[in-house]
Amino acid sequence: MDLPFKIDLKDKVIVVTGAGGVICGTFAKALAQCGGKIAVLDRNEERASAVAGEINANGGIAISVPTDVLNIESLKRARNTVNEKLGTCDVLLNGAGGNNPKGTTSKEYLFKEDIENKKEDEITFFDLDQKGIEFVFNLNFLGTLLPTQVFAKDMIDKKDAAIVNISSMNAFTPLTKIPAYSGAKAAVSNFTQWLAVHFSKVGIRVNAIAPGFLVTNQNKALLLNEDGSYTERSKKILSATPMDRFGDCEELLGTLFWLIDSKASSFVNGVVVPVDGGFSAYSGV
Repeated sequence: MDLPFKIDLKDKVIVVTGAGGVICGTFAKALAQCGGKIAVLDRNEERASAVAGEINANGGIAISVPTDVLNIESLKRARNTVNEKLGTCDVLLNGAGGNNPKGTTSKEYLFKEDIENKKEDEITFFDLDQKGIEFVFNLNFLGTLLPTQVFAKDMIDKKDAAIVNISSMNAFTPLTKIPAYSGAKAAVSNFTQWLAVHFSKVGIRVNAIAPGFLVTNQNKALLLNEDGSYTERSKKILSATPMDRFGDCEELLGTLFWLIDSKASSFVNGVVVPVDGGFSAYSGV
């Protein structure tokens, strides 16, 4: 991987949740290239092993730890494994998250006829599933809070300790059709600010990255047609993105490195940084 620049993470133990995914898998590999010892946490054991295996094959240091970020006992077991094999956590990257179709409406707007002439396969606001919404909130918000409860205990008063959460553009302005995900990511941003204040006396900085629109395995079907052309939703996104393109995972690395490296950001605490091609700055006019 061609890094934008390198930071010195030699001997630093870095725990990355959701590291079996595209974005956090990229983060894990990049941090390993900077010398960090990476704990690859993911509920999917196969994907976690693949990321850790690639890091080790390229000369880095990594272990895969199958972990459910919504299960405190699973997280405690993961912490024990990390402590035994790598050492205590220096940097925590909370990347586990995602959406669920049951927390998503079929249409952007509600019209009266959607109620009067309800189609069987349509999901209106009134049809949103409670369990689906709970799943999205739990995965994104509790999936950030619980790993922090477990791993941050090892970070208290450690030199250069840092937590980086993954928020979203939805946290600034909610996107249509995905109220659960938008609300959950807004909670992550708010929690980032709260935690930065709460941990300010024990030497742990807490910040977040809010990625713009990237094509990942999770959203590929929403953004690309089968022939590879853009969907109507993609066209709307790009029309509101001044740089007129989707981002790439590697374009998040500079911000990630900056937030982790205390030499570069020792006085940066409680911020949520958009990396979005200008999406959050554009009013549409």
